[in-house]
Amino acid sequence: MLFSKQQATITFIILSAIGICSTVLSCNNDQPPADVAVDGKSLSEKYCVSCHKYVAPQMLDQVTWTKHVLPAMAKRLGIEVYADDQYVNNPSAKSTVTYDEWLKIVDYYTKTAPKTIKPAKAPVVPLKDWGVFTLVPLSKDTVPVATTTMITFDSISHRIFTSDMMNNGLYQWNDKSKLIATNKFGSPAVNVQFTKDTNGTEHGSFTFIGTMLAIDVANGYVADFDLSKPGMKKADTIADKLPRPLQSIQVDLDKDGLTDRVVCGFGHNFGGLYWYKQLPGKKFEKMVISSIPGAEQAVIGDFNHDGWPDIACLFAQADEGVWMFLNDHKGGFTQSNLIRLPPVYGSSSFQLVDFNNDGQLDILYTSGDNSDYSKILKPFHGVYIYLNQGNFKYKQAYFYPVNGATKAIAADFNGDGKLDIAVIAFFSDLKNNPGEGFTYFEQDRPMHFIPHNPPIFNYGRWICMDVNDYNGDGKPDVLLGNFSFGFINEEKFTPTWNAHHPFIILKNTSGTKAK
Repeated sequence: MLFSKQQATITFIILSAIGICSTVLSCNNDQPPADVAVDGKSLSEKYCVSCHKYVAPQMLDQVTWTKHVLPAMAKRLGIEVYADDQYVNNPSAKSTVTYDEWLKIVDYYTKTAPKTIKPAKAPVVPLKDWGVFTLVPLSKDTVPVATTTMITFDSISHRIFTSDMMNNGLYQWNDKSKLIATNKFGSPAVNVQFTKDTNGTEHGSFTFIGTMLAIDVANGYVADFDLSKPGMKKADTIADKLPRPLQSIQVDLDKDGLTDRVVCGFGHNFGGLYWYKQLPGKKFEKMVISSIPGAEQAVIGDFNHDGWPDIACLFAQADEGVWMFLNDHKGGFTQSNLIRLPPVYGSSSFQLVDFNNDGQLDILYTSGDNSDYSKILKPFHGVYIYLNQGNFKYKQAYFYPVNGATKAIAADFNGDGKLDIAVIAFFSDLKNNPGEGFTYFEQDRPMHFIPHNPPIFNYGRWICMDVNDYNGDGKPDVLLGNFSFGFINEEKFTPTWNAHHPFIILKNTSGTKAK
């Protein structure tokens, strides 16, 4: 989910990572002086890899390193900084590196980093058409400024739920996109899970982020609402004082017959992955699965086929990647890494789905959060597929560059039996490639996709997405949440998109003639 790492949420959404020590793969054949290469490189490898995957100087441009990333990294290592990019020799300060060591690291990155980063070249040029979609007609303008943080279709009651940052509102819309209920809370919601209890009453378990700012304030919470009436007056607080939570999932982790919650606390400098174990009397006990910040999105499943629920989780801050937590049946978990990525990637979403029909779950992944220290277009941002090799080993099999990719969802949109992909990109190339904000990837043959950019960029800027059959015709449709305000990295760019519609719906027209 976007904005969850710097002044706003997701979740993306979805939300997705603060990376201070990092960069991206690019090409630069210039060789630094020998002493710099030996000392600066070895020192950077020594200190940076202690907390995350190594980031080569070639991953960011020279100005971004020297003016933004290195000063931020220095503070984390205990080196004092003044005037934004100057360093202080303070022998009494408790730092991880010495002052001289730090200057050698700075010298190495300064002399090795390229002056500019070349954009990635798309292997297939996107088609500027509607693909299998058509735009559901919009009603009149509904909000002063659209700052949507969540959009979800409730397939039980056939309602659309949205939330926003501007008013901390939670809104209910019918399947004709007509507003039917409004509630306000102390925080925007960013995630919801719908269920029915034993009496058949529908409940919504909502995750409220607390604050959109990238600060260490733990005021997020998870609340369960009775949705039998639109008023949403009755609520049970499941967990509170959470560090910027982005998701909660209902699951009986210890198989005691009581439904627990898995909560992703993204946090800032502090966060973690939590198990809220349900006790008799509907009380919950907090248990820490991982105390590492950046827990962004989790998926529950019996991944080792032992009959117990396990957790796969995307961490999107510093040590980025997907981690597996296998249930040990004793109230704990065995942890392993599935894919590990440099902290500059800005991990934003993942999905476990079988792309090659071999019976094993593969990883669909996006990188593209771009609201931290390196706010430049990055050639490694995009959509990735990692194929399952067995024994929890994964190999990258597909990449398509999408600037600022925020979330990807796989579904068979055209009904041909092959999985396609819908991708939103909040930090897309707004100036030069506005259509990049939404791409429909049509899989025409195994692991080969035809990208489509429907002409919807004037209707909003998409930060969250849901894929569901909203009109009951048996085909997956796409719902896009519009966050129209702020967070523009490109200078001298003036938005032209609609700022007054909180969401749009792309109706699936496969099997019929698309408009």
